[in-house]
Amino acid sequence: MPITPKDVIGLTKARAKLTELCEEVAGTDSEKLITKNGESYAALIGAERLEYYHRLERERIHLTLVAEASKGLEDLKAGRTMDARRLRARYGR
Repeated sequence: MPITPKDVIGLTKARAKLTELCEEVAGTDSEKLITKNGESYAALIGAERLEYYHRLERERIHLTLVAEASKGLEDLKAGRTMDARRLRARYGR
């Protein structure tokens, strides 16, 4: 859901209306962008939305790990391997 101008709130106003803003975002896809001196400063989102973002990040990490493991298996099958002695010699350890 894109941020609209009505979702951009200055820090001073956010302090004064924090309870109201929290009620607006709680349990919804709504987000508020809080600015300080005219620049992005913080975001206010509901706890459920935050958990959703965290799940997405964990899934992305898992998919990246699976892709790396798959690439490693392909390298192994194709014979693109190096023993520890050659690896140390190449990288100076």
